[in-house]
Amino acid sequence: MEITDFFAQARVLVVTGKGGVGKTTVSGVLANLAARHGLSCLVAQLAAPGAATRTPETAHLSRMFGHSRVLDYDEIVLFGEELAEAVDGADRGAPPPRRPQVRARALSPDTALVEYLHLHGMRRLSRKLASSGALDVVATAVPGMPDILVLGKVKQIERAAAAGQPGAPDVVVLDAPAAGHAVRFLQSPAGLLAAAGGGPVRAQAQEVVEMLTDPSRCQVVLVTTPEETPVSEAMETAQVLEDRAGVTLCTVVVNARLPTAELPGDLSAEALVEAVARSGGLLSDDQASALVAAAALRSERQRSQAAQVRRLAEELPLPRLELPFCFSADLGPEQLDELTSALEASVGAWAPVEI
Repeated sequence: MEITDFFAQARVLVVTGKGGVGKTTVSGVLANLAARHGLSCLVAQLAAPGAATRTPETAHLSRMFGHSRVLDYDEIVLFGEELAEAVDGADRGAPPPRRPQVRARALSPDTALVEYLHLHGMRRLSRKLASSGALDVVATAVPGMPDILVLGKVKQIERAAAAGQPGAPDVVVLDAPAAGHAVRFLQSPAGLLAAAGGGPVRAQAQEVVEMLTDPSRCQVVLVTTPEETPVSEAMETAQVLEDRAGVTLCTVVVNARLPTAELPGDLSAEALVEAVARSGGLLSDDQASALVAAAALRSERQRSQAAQVRRLAEELPLPRLELPFCFSADLGPEQLDELTSALEASVGAWAPVEI
C-alpha cells in the first residue's frame, strides 16, 4: 500500500493501547512517516486541566525529534520549516504550498474552553473565569465535558484540514489515553448527546459524534506489544470501541517485536568456548555459560512473541503493522528514523480493512 493512501483513509488517527505499550512512540513514528512522504502532520496529546506545561511526559514526543521542550497548548514545530504565509510568484490569495512538517501540541480542557469562549464572542467571561480560579471547575463540572472540549478542538482542526485551509495539517494524530480510559473518552460525546436537551453542548456533541463515527474522518490505531496481557487487552478494547463508541478500527500496531535471530538449539558452553578458541579468541567457561543462557532466553521470547502475534491475527481481524524492539534506553532522532523505516516497510505490505 502506498504511504499517502494509508494516510488518506482518515484525517484523524486516534492512537490508543494498554499503558506502557508505546502509543506515544507510535504516534511520533506515524507523524514522521507522514512527513517523510510530503505531508503535514499534527500530533495532539492530552493533558489534565492546567497541566499542559507541567507534564514532563509530553516531552517524550519532542525528544524523539531532537527537542527538549514540554508541549503546551500552542503548537510547536518538531520537524520541517515554518509554513510561509506567501510564496514568490504566487497569487496573493492562494494558500502556501504543502510542506512536510510535524507539529505538536498538548490539549487540555481548560485551554480548549477559553478558546471556545473566545471564538463565540465571550472573551470577558473567559477572563473572569480565569481570574476567579473557576476555569478548571467549569471545564470539568459536567461528566464528559473535558472529553467533549478536547475532542471539539480536534474536530475544529479536522474541519480546517478538510477545507484545505492554509496552515491546516493533512493528518491529525491524536495520542489518546490508555485503552481503558480511551473507551470512556470516545464514548463521552454520545453520552452527552443523549443527555443534553439542546444548546451549544448538544450541538458540539453532535458534531463530534459525527466525526468519530465517519471512517473517512476518524479511525483508531490500536497499539500492543507481542505479550499475552497487552494482546488480550487490545482485543477487548477493539470490541468495546466498535460496539459502544461506534468508531472504525484502522489497524493494530505490534510494537517492540524482537528481530528474529537464528540461534542453534543444541548450543553448549563447551562448544562455544571451542568455537571461539578456533577463531583465535578467548572465552571463559562462566562467560560461555552466560551467553548460552542469554541465547536460550532470546529463543524462548521469540517463540512466545510469535505465538501472541498468531493469536492476535486469529482473534482480531484487523490489518497488522509491526515495529521492532529498539535496543536503546532513550529514543531520539536516530531511533525515530529506524522505526519510521520499519513502519514504512510494514505499510508497504499492508492491506486495508473492508469498510
